[in-house]
Amino acid sequence: MPEETPKPTKPENAPPPSAPKKRRWWLIITIIAVVLVIGVTAVRRRRRLQQRFGPEYDRLASEHDSKRKAESELAGRERRVHGLDIQPLTDSARASYALQWAAIQEQFVDAPEDAVASSQLLVVAVMSELGYPAEDPDQMLADLSVEHATTLGHYRAAQETSQNAAAGTASTEDLRLAMINYRALFRDLVGETTKAGNGSSSSEQASPTEAGDAQCDDTPPEEAAVEPVTDVSDQQQFTTTKGI
Repeated sequence: MPEETPKPTKPENAPPPSAPKKRRWWLIITIIAVVLVIGVTAVRRRRRLQQRFGPEYDRLASEHDSKRKAESELAGRERRVHGLDIQPLTDSARASYALQWAAIQEQFVDAPEDAVASSQLLVVAVMSELGYPAEDPDQMLADLSVEHATTLGHYRAAQETSQNAAAGTASTEDLRLAMINYRALFRDLVGETTKAGNGSSSSEQASPTEAGDAQCDDTPPEEAAVEPVTDVSDQQQFTTTKGI
């Protein structure tokens, strides 16, 4: 009789035939999960940067023609500023700067170009005292964008007017708007905030920088007059300043 061919035996611990297929499915699921996590993280990061930097995010995205490059630069700015020794102003320093600003506003009527130049110097002085390096103007703007993005556009507009004033091409109205723009960043830097509804500052007593604000936005410098405000229920308790 012919010898029977022995049947192959399966190893005792051999995986079932479907095991390789299951491993492939788990690998695919893992890859999909990782991609989703990366995508969600990127979306959250983008939203956070958009909320923090506002118009600066859009400006950089347009400049680089890439949101990814803009986000990389903004994240780098955050890391740099995190390493700076930024300290809030003391109460005495804040009060001193407020008085200097009020004096500059009064100067505007007789010497608007000088007042705008003084405003720029005062804003830079505040930046330096806070701890922002002021040697490189472009780097200074980048550093400021991390904590003061909402008012950075005002500063850029004011700087442009300052350059026009130096060239003799800025009108009185241009200079008035420059003062308004410098004031926006100045207030942000010294920590002045304005409550919606009644126009009062975060403190109970109006600061000197708020003198003349009502005229700054609406009244030409030549027509502004000294007029005491007595209705404290609707307006701040201060005396408006000539000019702005």
